[in-house]
Formats: sequence, structure tokens, C-alpha cells
Amino acid sequence: MTQGAQGTIRPAANFDAMRDAEILRKAMKGFGTDEQAIVDVVANRSNDQRQKIKAAFKTSYGKSFFVTIIHSECCCYISAIFLHEKFLVVPPSKQNQDLIKDLKSELSGNMEELILALFMPPTYYDAWSLRKAMQGAGTQERVLIEILCTRTNQEIREIVRCYQSEFGRDLEKDIRSDTSGHFERLLVSMCQYNKGNRDENQSVNHQMAQEDAQRLYQAGEGRLGTDESCFNMILATRSFPQLRATMEAYSREETLLSEFLKQKILQCALNRPAFFAERLYCAMKGAGTDDSTLVRIVVTRSEIDLVQIKQMFAQMYQKTLGTMIAGDTSGDYRRLLLAIVGQ
Repeated sequence: MTQGAQGTIRPAANFDAMRDAEILRKAMKGFGTDEQAIVDVVANRSNDQRQKIKAAFKTSYGKSFFVTIIHSECCCYISAIFLHEKFLVVPPSKQNQDLIKDLKSELSGNMEELILALFMPPTYYDAWSLRKAMQGAGTQERVLIEILCTRTNQEIREIVRCYQSEFGRDLEKDIRSDTSGHFERLLVSMCQYNKGNRDENQSVNHQMAQEDAQRLYQAGEGRLGTDESCFNMILATRSFPQLRATMEAYSREETLLSEFLKQKILQCALNRPAFFAERLYCAMKGAGTDDSTLVRIVVTRSEIDLVQIKQMFAQMYQKTLGTMIAGDTSGDYRRLLLAIVGQ
């Protein structure tokens, strides 16, 4: 996580799982449903707290929160938040898979996408997103960059294992078959996190930054053709703070990088909030909305650095993220998204 980063969803002070379970019970009991009361609880509790509320609900009322809310008149998408095991690092159990099927049968379109994003364990959601990005005609290369270039060594290891166990496929082989050239080789290098390739030390070695900058020059502008192995080694193994220092030392980075990688891979390292802010803006600008990207980023960054992403969004585009979401979405889908971003 970036130093000083902050999510929009944080643990609530004076948290009482039993009290929250009672609030939710009352909100769903009898005729009609107090949806705002449910959103107020859901959007202001951390994922860990929501799991405790879910357990307290079952203890107090003898049935799961999911079963209760799915049979209430409340939009059932809210229930998915309580089923999202953020800290589960193994693939979903059969029970989780059955619940996903239940939810999918009740929903469609953007609401289904948002539910599944909140419901799936983070590792599974990343693996699922990668598989989806490489299925069918064409490859959503930006999704591959977004996930493979922003996750930690441990997260990549878990994604690779989950991809194999859940889909019966090898992630590296799928990347090789769906991409090509420099892009393919760099992403394959990124997948080697399972060997602990990237240095995660947050300190910066300025001498190494200067040396790496010189290597990049010699591998690119300083010679005929490009020595891509040098680029891959540096981009896939250096820590993100170290990469920032290297790029600062490399005064010709814009010319070189635009020629070598046009998908802004290094922006993940140079300024991650700006990277995600740009992805969100592009998802909503112009006619139509890329709801998959909107949901994926809002959900996956909500407890990590969405505060910084919002700040960068306003700085870059002179409008708030919430304002743009409100203008591009509607109904309960909009209400929940705005609650997550803290609007």
C-alpha cells in the first residue's frame, strides 16, 4: 500500500455488531424496507466489521442475513457486501459459489456486476477479472495492466493459484496466447511474482536509480533497436518507489516509454492514484459508461486508497468523482456506488 493511502471505507468507532444486526433486522422487518438505514450501516463499516455483523445476525435471529434480505423487499444487492470475504485468500467454497448463483438469478446488468464485485473474495475477483478480460474475441489489455501491475507479490501468488484452481487454466499460458511482443513479455515477467521477483522494500537506492536509468538509456535510445530484457528486468523486479526514482533520473522517459509501452504501465508505479483516476474518468467520459471498470476500481480500492484517487480525480478533471458517477449512473446502483466513494 502506498504510504499515507486511505480508503473511503474504514472501521467504525464504537463498533457493536449486535446493535448493527438489530438495526438491519428492523430495517427489513414488516411491510417495506428502510433501504437507507441498510446503506448507512453497510457503507460505514469495514469489511471485517461487516463479517462480524453477519455472524451476529445469524446468532441473534437464527438465520443468515443473506436469506433475510433476499426475501425482503430491499434490493438484494446490499446483501452481497456482507458476503464479501475480503481477507479470504483461498478460492471461494462451494457454498460461496452457490450463493453467487443465487444472486445472479436475482439480478442482471450493472447491479449484478456490482454485487459480484462486492461478494467475491478479492483474490477470486482479480482472477475472475483476468479470465473475463481474455475470453472471447479481443483482449482487454488495460484490465491486465491494472491488476498485474498494481498487486503485491503475495497477491499475485494467490491470483495465480486461484486462476489455476478455479478455472483449470495457467495464467501465464493464457497471457502468452492473448498478447504479443513487448507487452506479452512484460506481463509474463509480472506473473513471476510467485517467485518473489519484485523488491518490496520501500526505501530508495538513489545510486541504483541512476544506474538503472543509464541501463534503460543504453537498452533503448543509446542503441539500434531495444533490449527489452533490460526493460523487463527493471520494470518487473524493482520496488515501486525505486521505479519512481529511476524515472525521475531518466530525463528522456516520455519519449522512450511512449515508444516502448503505450498502455501507461509505469504510471502504476509513478503515480498510482493518478492511474486509477484516469481509468475512472475514461470509464465515464463521452457516450456510455464502462461499468465493469467503474465497479472494479471503486470496489477494489475502497479500503486501500480511494481517498487519494478522489483527490487526484478532482485535481486532474476539475470535478469530483461523485459528481461524475451521479451523472453517469442511476437508481440503487448509483446510491450504493456513491455510498462507497463517500459522497
